[in-house]
Amino acid sequence: MRKQLAIGLGAGLMVLLIACPIVFSHCEIPCGIYDDPMRFDMIAEHITTIEKSMTQIIALEQNKEPNNNQLVRWIKNKETHADALAEIVTQYFMTQRIKPVDKMDKQGYSKYVQQLTNLHQMLVYSMKCKQTTNLENVEKLKDLLKQFKELYDS
Repeated sequence: MRKQLAIGLGAGLMVLLIACPIVFSHCEIPCGIYDDPMRFDMIAEHITTIEKSMTQIIALEQNKEPNNNQLVRWIKNKETHADALAEIVTQYFMTQRIKPVDKMDKQGYSKYVQQLTNLHQMLVYSMKCKQTTNLENVEKLKDLLKQFKELYDS
């Protein structure tokens, strides 16, 4: 009986391990359905939400008796949106939309490096937004998004 149970559990685990990559890899299949303007809008919305979260955190911290529940909620909100921004940068643009360019194509390769550098900087400032309430990091993200959009559209 134990042997049959172990075989059944092993088979179930095997099916789970095989099925999970299929379920989770959907976004990286070459479906050809891309909505770049929507992704730019989503990043901008995440930046705006991070900024609002920071301003709320700063205001709550200045209260004589801060509302810790609200403070925690705004911090969680800020971090969630910073992570969502990073997800779009990495899983949408870096892995699906920005294609490697041969170094022999000087102009194309230069643009490729500029795009990757810009996206990496966005990831760094997204992380800094998680770490602090320094609104300069939000402004830097706004500038980087604008620069990336110009690079991407050119």
